[in-house]
Amino acid sequence: MSCKVTIQGAGLVGSLLSIIFSKRGYEVELFERRPDMRSASISAGKSINLATSHRGWKALELAGLKEEIEALAIPMYGRHLHQPDGNTVFQPYSKNNEAIYSVSRGELNKKLMTLAEKHGVKINFEHRCTQVDVQTNTLYFELPDKSQKVVTADLLFGADGAFSALRDGYTRMTRVNCDQNYLEYGYKELCILPGKNGEWLMEKNALHIWPRGNYMLIALPNTDGTFTCTLFMPFEGEVSFEKLKTKEDVTTFFDAQFADAKALMPGLLDDFFGNPTAALVTTHINMWHYKNMSALIGDAAHAIVPFYGQGMNAGFEDCTVLSSLMDKYGEDWTTILNEYDIKRKPNGDAVANLALLNFVEMRDKVSDPAFLERKKIEKELGKLYPTQFISVYEMVSFSHIPYSTAIQCIKAQDQLLEQIMKEGDFFVNMEKVTFVEMLGKWVAGYHTAVQQLDFGHEA
Repeated sequence: MSCKVTIQGAGLVGSLLSIIFSKRGYEVELFERRPDMRSASISAGKSINLATSHRGWKALELAGLKEEIEALAIPMYGRHLHQPDGNTVFQPYSKNNEAIYSVSRGELNKKLMTLAEKHGVKINFEHRCTQVDVQTNTLYFELPDKSQKVVTADLLFGADGAFSALRDGYTRMTRVNCDQNYLEYGYKELCILPGKNGEWLMEKNALHIWPRGNYMLIALPNTDGTFTCTLFMPFEGEVSFEKLKTKEDVTTFFDAQFADAKALMPGLLDDFFGNPTAALVTTHINMWHYKNMSALIGDAAHAIVPFYGQGMNAGFEDCTVLSSLMDKYGEDWTTILNEYDIKRKPNGDAVANLALLNFVEMRDKVSDPAFLERKKIEKELGKLYPTQFISVYEMVSFSHIPYSTAIQCIKAQDQLLEQIMKEGDFFVNMEKVTFVEMLGKWVAGYHTAVQQLDFGHEA
């Protein structure tokens, strides 16, 4: 190929993108600020397990890694809710028993790096990018010995996360709007250990949630019998991280709010005080590419909070869309990057908003009996009217319908479900012919209201 591809960031998206380019015959070089995680000791505390769904699997299949990663993945068929009164409720994700998959971020990243190198990608570790001159495609790096390195790229992709150096370069240009919005919430990683024989001590095929209104604990299963847990709380306030200052504070709080989880956490205090409290940020920028020279991808373009499990999936979908545009336009990078920007920018904005909405659902609504009833009705509507109704959650997690389409369906679905639930017990009403006839008309009306939207696949 005529141009060399430079990718800043060897995380999940950068590594996957490098494989896609290398398989197409491009010379590819990756630059990563961290040491090689395959040989270095990487501390725990900020990983948050991945929830891989349809969009992510499609990209992994494109890279040739789907079967290998499936061996590391644990299917989660729904939410296992741990209520304050000690009762539990299971809420399926899909009407068709579909699952999202718990995958270790670190293990997936290692495999992607190794595959990239097998395809000839050169990965430069411990290269901290201090500045990018966008107009000349020049990157400035600082090495561990404080020496400097300058690289000029032919074609540059910024896959360097929420605090991207390339995005920072874009913001230094005129008429570029960029914002970073922090939640008043942070998160801390904890761990539930396996049983004596390495077995899981909770249901392994579910995402566990302890919803408590203004805060929550979640747990995702790992193949070694552990669960990676994440506590989400406000930084400040009546119930917050700032209030949990001593071991007694933490013990008392967990005894009162998460007693069943605490019983499975012998290392709770070590984890709580040893792991950092990390921030949650959403980023928006109105310029995803510059001419035919560079583009942002993954979190660098659209960092989102983790509450829909779509951060990696959205970044991987960026890669599949870019690959499809390369199929269509060859090496016309002016057209490819312009089309990429047009296609992905609205979806990056949409998935960011979906993730924020799902935060409220996970920490608060999932313990509301009316909300649980609504979810049951959604599943039944999907079975009764499969060509006319699909829930927003299933659009996002179990299809390739654009995020921007899914979010536009929320209001219409809210109106439909509110109308149905006003009539009383749905499953009793389904025994009445008049209700079933009326329901068919309501669903048809909903379908008419949304059918003008683009329900096609992104790639």
